[in-house]
Amino acid sequence: MAADEVKAQSTRGESEDRKIPAEVHGLMMEPNSNQPIVILRLHEHDPEGSSVVPIWIGIFEAGAIQLAIEGRDPGRPMTHDLLKNALELVGAEVIEVVVRAIEGNTFLAVVELVERTGEHRLLDARPSDAIALALRAGAPLFVRQSVADLARVKQSDEHAGEVPTAGADEKKMKKWLEELDPKALGKYEM
Repeated sequence: MAADEVKAQSTRGESEDRKIPAEVHGLMMEPNSNQPIVILRLHEHDPEGSSVVPIWIGIFEAGAIQLAIEGRDPGRPMTHDLLKNALELVGAEVIEVVVRAIEGNTFLAVVELVERTGEHRLLDARPSDAIALALRAGAPLFVRQSVADLARVKQSDEHAGEVPTAGADEKKMKKWLEELDPKALGKYEM
């Protein structure tokens, strides 16, 4: 999607599709498929509990996110470090990252940049790459209301015993994530 299309889409209906502040709550492995999941905690005013948005991501992106969460220096620049450094070199700054839509089963994100001239640009990205970049740049993370409405999972205090397989039974996975103890998140190990 071209930057102009993303910009037009992001400005249409802005009032109805507000941006909800979010943070990376942790990473975990989906036990049956060994696929990493990044858990975004939504900062909403919800008296009935907290909400999270789980996004299945690739192993390399999970590693990049984990390094940033832990503040570890990989020694040599990884891809997301290279992108951050290149943006800084040309005078651009990451303003924010927004998980903006879901098409099919695919989450879409956009990185908002500001150039040295003050001009704002939107860069289409996979959420995992955008999150890894935001963590390195210290930029805020948001999830659009429309995405949260489709993907949000309420957390409760009890954890279900059996872990379902991602994609095999969506209802079971949603129930498992709903009942997941927040302390179980963030146990992802590289």
